[in-house]
Amino acid sequence: MSDNLFSILRSHFPQDETSEFILTGSGRVVTYADLLASTARFANALVALGVVPGERVAVQVDKSVEALMLYLATLRAGGVFLPLNTAYTASELAYFLGDAEPVLTICRPENLSEIAAIAKAAGVARVETLGADGDGSLLDHVAAAEPSFADVARAGDDLAAILYTSGTTGRSKGAMLTHRNLSSNAQALAETWRFTAADRLLHALPIFHTHGLFTATNTVLMTGGSMLFLPRFDAQEVLELLPDATAMMGVPTFYIRLLQQPELTAELVSHIRVFISGSAPLSPEVHTEFAKRTGQAILERYGMTETGMNTSNPLDGERRAGTVGFPLPGIQIRIADAKTGAAVEAGEIGVIEIKGPNVFKGYWRMPEKTAEELREDGFFISGDLGLIDDRGYLNIVGRDKDLIISGGFNVYPAEIEAAIDSIPGVVETAVIGAPHPDLGEAVTAVVVCNAGAEVDEASVMDRLDGELARFKQPKCVFFVDTLPRNAMGKIQKKELRETFKNTYS
Repeated sequence: MSDNLFSILRSHFPQDETSEFILTGSGRVVTYADLLASTARFANALVALGVVPGERVAVQVDKSVEALMLYLATLRAGGVFLPLNTAYTASELAYFLGDAEPVLTICRPENLSEIAAIAKAAGVARVETLGADGDGSLLDHVAAAEPSFADVARAGDDLAAILYTSGTTGRSKGAMLTHRNLSSNAQALAETWRFTAADRLLHALPIFHTHGLFTATNTVLMTGGSMLFLPRFDAQEVLELLPDATAMMGVPTFYIRLLQQPELTAELVSHIRVFISGSAPLSPEVHTEFAKRTGQAILERYGMTETGMNTSNPLDGERRAGTVGFPLPGIQIRIADAKTGAAVEAGEIGVIEIKGPNVFKGYWRMPEKTAEELREDGFFISGDLGLIDDRGYLNIVGRDKDLIISGGFNVYPAEIEAAIDSIPGVVETAVIGAPHPDLGEAVTAVVVCNAGAEVDEASVMDRLDGELARFKQPKCVFFVDTLPRNAMGKIQKKELRETFKNTYS
């Protein structure tokens, strides 16, 4: 049997092809029969447009059913799917297209003139359009194509997708993900979270990112389930649709916004089997408040662009706030010394390293960078700092690059953020290191509070005095309305470091 991801997923589709796969908020229904016919048409159109096995298809479009069909059709045709964040600028796109050299680029209709010029300069052969409402030139090719297609055979080590990292330091890197990487991860998640054909996932995530495209979609398809497919997260719409779902995947921001809605009650979500959170740390306060309001503990897991999902809190058993649980089936986690690579003692902080069939093939056209981050024994150096606690749960304490060295002491932001977040009235906190003439870096806190909260710098300092060692306590506390985030809800500490870089000068 071919290791083509689509072929593997297809083997798990319901025998009854009239079973529902997608339901949209507007009432549109896509069955599994529709899925097979639509992706066949898309695949035939892609082949006619020059896509051959191994060629890249770059896609920067709004989330839609058609955009999801395009992803699956690229797999069927043996192409390599290259999703691009809709927020990327023209200069960023120029880099991605020049680096990946796709044979075909697909963009929003309103962006055609700009993207066509960029694509031409990058040597891209074809540019087509796909709109959120099912319009665009690509759909003309699809409408004329045949509704049957023989999936192209692929080996497990063949590329299925390239996802560019966020590029917070240096230029973005293209993580090469194989058919085996994606299929093994979907199988592990389906097993760990016990998804079945009876599940209906509420899907409000973007699909240019591993969370919404792979973790959510592939897991549902691996079990023949269905999705409530929303173009974006809207708290009111989500609350209206939750009674029709059995599961939800989201980023912490989703759960923070749901907690702001008085309609969120235990009765409303009593039939939900599992709430899952990822892509950014979920604060213990949100975890606790959600459980208090709904009677359900959010299940937090840990993943990366380069690996898909690595660990998960248990479906049964304690979901420990502030932790990301245990390794998924077939995946190994070790905590290592950043310099030597040697495993550290239990309970000590080190770099999280990952090994398993989920670990990517390397960085596109960056063999030196690949060699730096993949050890000879197959472990991937994540760049995340963590420890394994006394019960075996993985705790993430921050990114290696976010480590603050103040007066010669290592300071881990997550510990300070948790302490400040526990202050009544505080919504969330980001702790950064800002240049300091004496200390090298000074611990600096940036805090968001509820409207009307009586929290100021003095009250934060008083709270931390005696709770944290003096060298961990912030030298300054700043208050802002919101923290800068990327599309998946991760706080952009690089931006904060730039904003507050002259604080102590």
